[in-house]
Amino acid sequence: MESGFIAPLERLVEQFRRLPGIGYKTAVRLAFHMLEQPKEKAQEFASAVLEAKERIRFCKICQNISEHELCPICEDPGRDESLICVVEHSKDVSAIERVKEYRGKYHVLGGLISPMDGIGPADLKIAELLDRLKGDEVKELILATNPSVEGEATALYLSKLAKPLGVRVTRLAYGLPVGGELEFADEVTLSRAIEGRKEL
Repeated sequence: MESGFIAPLERLVEQFRRLPGIGYKTAVRLAFHMLEQPKEKAQEFASAVLEAKERIRFCKICQNISEHELCPICEDPGRDESLICVVEHSKDVSAIERVKEYRGKYHVLGGLISPMDGIGPADLKIAELLDRLKGDEVKELILATNPSVEGEATALYLSKLAKPLGVRVTRLAYGLPVGGELEFADEVTLSRAIEGRKEL
């Protein structure tokens, strides 16, 4: 009990620390917040976590999270079957959907190729993506992986697999954010902005 906390509280703090982006101080704050709640609120919280784990599954087509065999996007007959946007995680689908500009389908990889972390192509949902590309329906694959080293490597790998299948492969444009200033942009961002320039 190095922290000075009693064992049940220490275990609660450790559980919060396992969450991404939660450091020790935040975990302690969350643990004490939960202790201050009525028992019913704590039970609601625990029930919501368990219900999510029990009811949420992966769509059998696109691998997005779903409550049913197919996610609402794959079930929607109004979506464009010829476009597939490839993302790292389901939260990326939500981000793109909020913009309300994209009307195609998605494919969630479940991560990125990262040899340093022991993640190779076989650990991702790449085989399922290639199965979707075998027919004539898909005309364009939009690679929307993050602009990190792993994201770029994954996009390049997918591009090499998809192009021989006769599918057009595009990458999301990256560049300067709205309201950003040139002097504060890094070299990679500026380079992408120049490459992705458009005629006015």
